[in-house]
This record gives sequence, C-alpha cells and structure tokens, in this order.
Amino acid sequence: MSPFEVAGPSSSTGPNSTSKVAAQFIGMGFPKEMDQAKPYSVGRNVSTEPSSSAFESNMYNISDDDSSLTSEESMDDLSGKDMPWTLLVEMGYDAQEVSIAIDKLGPDVEMTELIDHICAARLEKELQNQTTEPPLLDHEITQNENCFPFEKKRRHFERHSEARKREGHSKAIEKKHIVDGGDDQVLHLPNPMIGYGVPDNPWRKLERKLPDSANAPPYFYYENVALAPKGVWGTISRFLYDVEPEFVDSVYFSAAARKRGYVHNLPITNRFSLLPAPPLTIQDAFPLLRKWWPKWDERTKLNCVLTKPASAKLTEKIRTHLEAYGGDEPPLFVKKYILEQCRKWNLVWVGKNRVAPLDPDEIELLLGFPKGHSRGGGTSVSSRYTAVGNSFQVDTVAYHLSVLKRLFPNGMNVLSLFSGIGGAEVALHRLGIGLKNVVSVEICEVNRNIMRSWWEQTNQQGSLVEAADVEQVTGERIEQWIGVFGGFDLVIGGSPCSNLSGSNRVSRNGLEGDQSSLFFHYYRVLNHVKSVMGEQG
Repeated sequence: MSPFEVAGPSSSTGPNSTSKVAAQFIGMGFPKEMDQAKPYSVGRNVSTEPSSSAFESNMYNISDDDSSLTSEESMDDLSGKDMPWTLLVEMGYDAQEVSIAIDKLGPDVEMTELIDHICAARLEKELQNQTTEPPLLDHEITQNENCFPFEKKRRHFERHSEARKREGHSKAIEKKHIVDGGDDQVLHLPNPMIGYGVPDNPWRKLERKLPDSANAPPYFYYENVALAPKGVWGTISRFLYDVEPEFVDSVYFSAAARKRGYVHNLPITNRFSLLPAPPLTIQDAFPLLRKWWPKWDERTKLNCVLTKPASAKLTEKIRTHLEAYGGDEPPLFVKKYILEQCRKWNLVWVGKNRVAPLDPDEIELLLGFPKGHSRGGGTSVSSRYTAVGNSFQVDTVAYHLSVLKRLFPNGMNVLSLFSGIGGAEVALHRLGIGLKNVVSVEICEVNRNIMRSWWEQTNQQGSLVEAADVEQVTGERIEQWIGVFGGFDLVIGGSPCSNLSGSNRVSRNGLEGDQSSLFFHYYRVLNHVKSVMGEQG
C-alpha cells in the first residue's frame, strides 16, 4: 500500500480484559515483560469520612429498589429537604451515600458540596479496600434475605460496620486526588489545575528535567481526561518514557471547564497565548444572554461541554415551573433544582423563564474553533455535537504548542493520531506555524470530512495525507512517510476517552476499553518514529 493511500475502516475491537491488553502489546511487537510493571493506583484522601452512626441512622430509611423521580417527572410534591436527595439519586448517586451526606452536611447545603462529599467518601473507601472485608456476595445471601430485602441490607451494613471498627478510622490528611505508583512514585492532580503555568497567573514552573529517552526527536504531545480511573495516568506516563503529565483545566483559557492531562516533551518556557484573547466568562462569550440571566443564577463558567444536548422536554419543564410563580422569584428548592440541571447540561438563558442548550456554533466558540468549523463536513446537528464534544480545547493546546513557533520558523511535519476535527492543526495554524506535511489518522468519516473542509477553506499550502485506521499505520508506512517528508517534527494525539471519562458509568474501564486502548497504538507509532529517526541521525 502506498503511504498516500487512505486506509479502509477498522474492523477491530479493543480488548476488554487485562489479558487481552497484554496480548495486544505482544501482537504489536512489545516484549512480554512490558505488561508486568505495576500500574499506578488512583485515590483521594480526605480529611473527613461518614461515621458509622450516620451510616446506620439512614440504613433503615431506604427502600430496596431505591427508586426516585426521573428527570421528566414532577417535583411539585417534594419538600425542600427531599429535593437534594431526589435530585442526586436521579443523577445516579447511590441513595445511601446521598442520605449520609445530607445528614452530615445538613439539608440546606449546596448541591456541589454534597457531590464533593460523596465523591470524597467513595475515593477514600477505595484507598481502604485493602484492609476492608469484601462486600457481601450474591451467593452469600440466604433464602430468607432474598425474601426480605430490608434484612439483606441490615446484614450487609453490619458486616461493613464491623470491618470499619476493626480497621479503625483513617487519619485526617490533606484532601487531594492522588496517583500512587506503588513504587514510591506519587503524582498529584493539582488544585488549581494550572500545569506548569497558565496566562495571567504569576506562578510558573520555569524548568523540568526530562528522562533521556524523552529528549530525542520528535516532539510528542498526548492528551486525555485528567480524572481517569485507577492506574491510567501511571500507565500512560510509564509508556511515554516516564514523562509526568501536565494537568490543566481549560477554564483558565475559556468560559468552560475541561480538565485534561498532557504528556509531552515540549519546552515549557516562553509560552504565549493566542490572540485575540478568548472570552473567559459566559457573559463575555454570549453578551446577548445578559438580558435574560436571573440574578440567582450566579454562574460565570460552564462545565465541560457535552456530546449531546438536554432534551426539549426538560427545558420546557423548567419553563413551566418558573412560570408557575408568575413574576416572583421561585423558592429555594426550585432554584436549586434548576441550577443543578443548568450545570449538568450547560443550559443558558435565552428568554424570560427559558433555558436552552448550547448549539454547535456556540460550543465551537468555547473550544477555540472558527464559527461553523464542524459544519464543513456537511454533517447533521447531532453529529456536530459529538464531533466538537470530543475535540481539543484549541486555546489550551495552542498555549502549550506556542513554543514551537520559534523552533520551526519554516513550518512543521506533523503526524496527527486520532485527529478528530483537527484541533491540533487548527491550533498550529492559529499560532502562525506552517503545516508543511500533515498525516492525519482518524477513523470517523464525519471528522475526516470536517478536517478536509477546513484544510481547503484555509488554503493550506502543505500536503494533507489521510489514513482511516491507526492499525494500518504500520512500520513500513511510517518508514515511507519519513523517507518522503524527511521525518516528523511532532507526533500529537489524544485517543478517545469514552472508557476513561467519569461521565461514562457504563464502560468506564480504563485503558482496557475498546476506545481508550488505542493509546497503545499511539505509543507504538511514536516509538517507531523515534526509532527510525534515531537510526537516520
């Protein structure tokens, strides 16, 4: 196959177990012992934990099915005290956890504090699992317990309580997300999440020492979600030459949060921001909405953009509830419910008592893309939501890549893996870095169409080579590309995060997931590029 041919669609599926991942390594040509290294573990140590008495006091007030109102059901009959419990259970939180948190913090506490408390308790429990008895297994439940679900829960609680008494309460320690390598290596998810520095913040890390294996060409840059499951970032770091991740929240670059980790060997000094500076608040990004924004909605930032919008049924229900109070301000429990939905779905105020999801053009603005960027592929609205929701935040990535402008004044050769809609290419273009030759590897035809349309509309003078399947980016093809282009200056990518994101509760299985396991192809390709370019001197 010629290096300039477009590969066909992939027919492969990723592994769903550790053994399959190991087999995949060996199939790629990695040594068998590579998968034996111990992964990092992820946990969160907190200064407080729910007490056994609090747990016990709520244990007997929870029905067996833990049913709750769905997002489309009425909230008219709910009291202010019941509302937080119902909303959190509706969002997928365990009813027991919610009750414990409300008892500990009080019924009037902010919803975000309840969520933080629940998440902290969960992560602390993970850290203690090595000394805690395993939960009651299905085969241990007696016939009598199956007939009486209350008794089943009571017995389960008693086991849990006894185990807690034996192990004792953990010491109060600093409340942080921790990635613990098990071999005395510790990585922290910083708060604030500003990496080696962000614009308009006086703190900067001026230098770092990279392992020798990471210093050889080419430059590489890999992105994925910061709040990944246990061991993920330790594994990524270990494969990418032991370079520690730089964790950054794009809330410092735009009006929306986007917590990501970046493993790269780029210089970290003399970074600069894209101009014009992006809007940093909702109100600056969408000034026409100010007229309708209620005073009790104090949001200035949006949450991470989603790949699908809220339903029209939900926005209509919010309007109906608000209009029930005429022109008066709604009561506290109604405001809490509405604000929680607005945060969850990134709803904005578009009229009197009316909220709506962001449209794709507005999301493009938040992510640093030109208006209508995702429309270029001639795609449906739903496909545009998916495309932009899975992309880079251009301003953030451009800030990191800005150091390359002085190093490559005549342009760059770029190998872009899992290109999506071309976030990396847009960032380099907006920085004024010429794209001499770009090999774009992207399996989604919609994304390839968007990328190709942008390339044509911006009158790029370089060559765009498209490949549809990373599995067909073989060593032979890599060597052909290097021979034609003279090497790659940057290998950039971010494999799909659907198996890593906390919002995906069904298939959040780390680097063993069908999509996220593609990271190992990123490493395979990068390592071969480094090897070939190293041999050529």
